[in-house]
Amino acid sequence: MCLNRWNGGLPTTLQDRSEAGEGAPVRYAYKASLIGSAHQFELTDDGLSWRIAGRSGVWHYADISAVKLSYRPVSMQQQRFRADIDNAKGGRIAILSTSWQTATLVAPQGHLYRDFIVELHRRMQAAGSTARLVGGLGPKTYTAALALLACLAVAMTGLLVMALLAANWMGALFLVGFAALFTWQVGGFVTRNRPRRYRFDQLPDGLLPKPVRNQAQ
Repeated sequence: MCLNRWNGGLPTTLQDRSEAGEGAPVRYAYKASLIGSAHQFELTDDGLSWRIAGRSGVWHYADISAVKLSYRPVSMQQQRFRADIDNAKGGRIAILSTSWQTATLVAPQGHLYRDFIVELHRRMQAAGSTARLVGGLGPKTYTAALALLACLAVAMTGLLVMALLAANWMGALFLVGFAALFTWQVGGFVTRNRPRRYRFDQLPDGLLPKPVRNQAQ
């Protein structure tokens, strides 16, 4: 597992745990927008330390009541993931796998985000956490999304049949292409975000960036 360090408010380098030591702080940061400072997080022996918009705090790992992982693509960055972390006292913080750099660039930080989230779960488990670990959308939201997709599928099928009966081959081809693109983009979102529960030692791969492969392998 790799650990990241600060550099100008954003993580840029990795360090092996065997070099840093088991209890060494693990840090992660991202910019939620171009305005304002980076959201900063650190895993320490005392717990999850955070600093957001001038506010800060430390949550002991055993006091974290829930972790929700989800896949949240946006137009500027398709590989975007999110972790919502709840505290037993009612607080909530969000950690994103992307960071704003310029007005037109949202940079991915997939490997840094994955390492941080995996290490957070490891430390929570070591602290005897009983947090609720969930992935994807809420059941009601997911059901509504499936119903909407079903309605769209029926409508698209009807339009395709009408185009074929009218021998409108260009229109039919357009509908087929649009349906394929829609299925590829929205289908992946729905598949990844199906409601589920997971365990500390079995994080859902579909809700985390892909791990960096060892170049020597």
